[in-house]
Amino acid sequence: MSGLRSTRTCPGLGEASDLKYPLGSKFREPLTQARFQQLFGDAEQDSELRAEPRWSRLRRQWRRRRASACSGPGAWRLLLARLPPLRWLPHYRWRAWLLGDAVAGVTVGIVHVPQGTFAVLSLMTGSAVERLVPEPLERNLSAIEREQLDAQRVGAAAAMAFGSGALMLGMFALQLGVLATFLSEPVVKALTSGAALHVLVSQLPSLLGLPLPRQIGCFALFKTLAAVLTELPRSSPAELTISALSLALLVPVKELNVRFRDRLPTPIPGEIVMVLLASVLCFTSSLDTRYNVQIVGLLPGGFPQPLLPSLAELPRILVDSLPMAMVTFAVSASLASIYADKYSYTIDSNQELLAHGVSNLISSFFSCFPNSATLATTSLLVDAGGNTQLAGLFSCMVVLSVLLWLGPFFYYLPKAVLACINISSMRQMFFQMRELPQLWRISRVDFAVWMVTWVAVVTLSVDLGLAVGVVFSMMTVVCRTQRIQCLALGLAEGTELYRPLRESHKLLQVPGLLVLSYPTPLYFGTRGQFRRILEWHLRLGEGGQEAPKTDDPPDAVAEPVRVVVLDCSGVPFVDAAGARDVVQLASRCRDAGIHLLLAQCNASVLGTLTQAGLLDRVSPEQLFVSVQDAAAYALETLELSGPKTCTVWV
Repeated sequence: MSGLRSTRTCPGLGEASDLKYPLGSKFREPLTQARFQQLFGDAEQDSELRAEPRWSRLRRQWRRRRASACSGPGAWRLLLARLPPLRWLPHYRWRAWLLGDAVAGVTVGIVHVPQGTFAVLSLMTGSAVERLVPEPLERNLSAIEREQLDAQRVGAAAAMAFGSGALMLGMFALQLGVLATFLSEPVVKALTSGAALHVLVSQLPSLLGLPLPRQIGCFALFKTLAAVLTELPRSSPAELTISALSLALLVPVKELNVRFRDRLPTPIPGEIVMVLLASVLCFTSSLDTRYNVQIVGLLPGGFPQPLLPSLAELPRILVDSLPMAMVTFAVSASLASIYADKYSYTIDSNQELLAHGVSNLISSFFSCFPNSATLATTSLLVDAGGNTQLAGLFSCMVVLSVLLWLGPFFYYLPKAVLACINISSMRQMFFQMRELPQLWRISRVDFAVWMVTWVAVVTLSVDLGLAVGVVFSMMTVVCRTQRIQCLALGLAEGTELYRPLRESHKLLQVPGLLVLSYPTPLYFGTRGQFRRILEWHLRLGEGGQEAPKTDDPPDAVAEPVRVVVLDCSGVPFVDAAGARDVVQLASRCRDAGIHLLLAQCNASVLGTLTQAGLLDRVSPEQLFVSVQDAAAYALETLELSGPKTCTVWV
């Protein structure tokens, strides 16, 4: 019957090998950490490392790395790492990839020129610019005053591009790309899905032919929806027709490209065809004058003159540039990680910081807004058949050609067509929602992170939603460390394996010996739980103390404990507060006559415990390389008291 105990007499002093060496052969003596280091480690080097201060070791490593980088091979490796085309261009498959890169690059360039202000960052930039250069109280400005105000705002936007670029370069110098590890998969997918909804709603006025001002700040999405619904009766039938026809062409073409991607030499360039047809139709039919269709109009021509941005209000600029730099990095890293997972390649987050930092810093000298990876054009590039970064070169050539010569050709392009191209390019971002049922089945905590991030991004804004998502994700990690239970381990009969008692009813447990596993970091957030659980198991607490929640069998520790083995293999790190608790536990065990053994501490944990004074409470002979070694030593200690009774849960 489950829950009942049967007893068996343990082997005597001469027959103890069945428990110490259950496989029947004594293959070695139990190894302590000190003995293992003596046999297999470099004792001289280890003593030097312990004697050398940490800052001195770091300085020596930095000097060695700098000397390596200054050598010929080191400089070449650094150049390859910072200029990726040097790595992949020699292996470029010209016949297989060139056509796709060219079509995708031209498509993105054509679409990007007239819709450059549709990026997610433009919402943040507009809000920040209005704070830096507010609208005058007197709204009736003359043409000259309006031109001066616009020039000031362009200068403020360029200054923010300079500030965000400088900040990202600073983050690159500090190697802060590691921050991307805090963008968990639910946060990334919820962020991109929510941002895609922002892009979709921002296109509705152009889609319906409603000349509405762009909303910025918190709840901008709902403000835009309210304005669209209010002005819906005034929608332009002509632009509704253009939008319907554009979507009727673009959506099937994209589905064909996806379905027959392997059979087509390059995806069908539906966006290019749509832009050309719409421009010709609008020009020949005079849709802008006859039906008041909104068109792109005259694009500024010529190459901007380089100009140093005004940094007169640098502190205020940096205040707005910091969140912009963080959102730029987060959105870019999120998009990169999504496509890296899809196409099985890796990304370097620090390289993303370098690329965007240089891009923003240089573009700020040409009166450019802050720039980032965008959801629409990234999806469009992939759908149009882009394979490598060479597609970006074709996009740059198109943009440059438009600035210098081809601007008038976009004059009659309806804005509704651009809105349709953006919306049709967002479908992959929205398709991520189809993964929610599976995510619910796999992990409801991750599902909650996804939903909280998405709701925050949609309700508040992209930057605030990102912050809420990251904070909530980290809180779930902290909360999960609070729920980890300390597990009592038993010996699987006939093996040297120790497994949690709750996993099987046939595990052996020796009275007087307690083997515990604590599989979680030991830091200030878990130290209280660690102390309460250990006090309860070892009966070190005061009378009447409430027993902690545990799944161990009842009466598993009914016998007085004389030796306790603490399995530290699941403890990745210990902070100062946790280390002091372990030292105090060692003192209390020594006072209570309990022999404390620590097993399988990693080097970082053991170093922290040593610095906290653990070796003043225990001897090096009480630190073992594995649970099996510690348990074998404990059984040798318990043998000296004579025959024991094994407890078997059946």
